[in-house]
Amino acid sequence: MRPRRAGTIPSDPPMTAKDRPAKTRRAPSPILRPAQAKYLETLRPFRDALVAEMEKYAAENDIPIALPDLGRLLEALAGSRPAGRILEIGAAIGYGTLRLARGAREGKVVTIERDPARIAVARQYLETGGVLSRVELLEGEALEVLRGVRGPFDLVYIDGDKRDYRRCLDLTLPLLAIGGYVVVDNLLWHGSIADPKLLTEGDTDAREIERFNPYFMIHPQLSTVLLPLGDGVGLGVKKKMTIREMGGPF
Repeated sequence: MRPRRAGTIPSDPPMTAKDRPAKTRRAPSPILRPAQAKYLETLRPFRDALVAEMEKYAAENDIPIALPDLGRLLEALAGSRPAGRILEIGAAIGYGTLRLARGAREGKVVTIERDPARIAVARQYLETGGVLSRVELLEGEALEVLRGVRGPFDLVYIDGDKRDYRRCLDLTLPLLAIGGYVVVDNLLWHGSIADPKLLTEGDTDAREIERFNPYFMIHPQLSTVLLPLGDGVGLGVKKKMTIREMGGPF
């Protein structure tokens, strides 16, 4: 496949209004006051043409991707170990994948995505970005694919099906090296976790995230913090081995 120039939208057909799930539509920052959000926007460095194109494509097609500040965080964390191995759950169109691969400029990213159409778009973008040779795209449901993935990894980024967050964490922690990072997106879920008035009727994802957050924050293998960044970002550092790694349960 020939690399596409930045500015060329992939051929994946745009979703119609009736196809777009309302819960993926992002409101203004659920954390910051409008004046704060506007000020921080003035401080953000210029985003290159490919990143800007991916953000535009995702917005036009209602595809949830990492917010720009999280993208910068992913790139920075990956850059702390330039030759590291990274595992991503939920590639979508490859926005987070690109940022991770750019950070780990000599490393490898293994990413899981269940939607073949999105994988095709991600592949085109990653080729354009010059990182495709360092990315392994795995198609399928995360909980199934993870059983065949082998570690160790230096960073795990979880941004897939919210109903699977806890099991994804359980399955990936044994694959994460001691001192490695785990990053989890959407832990404030558009502000609705803290403010029930913002909940959408029938939003089961919010309930799953509400249950996941305390599990993540008190996990015995992790030192964790929930950052008021983007849509709420969980950041953990693995401090000791899991029972599974030690041959348990005992």
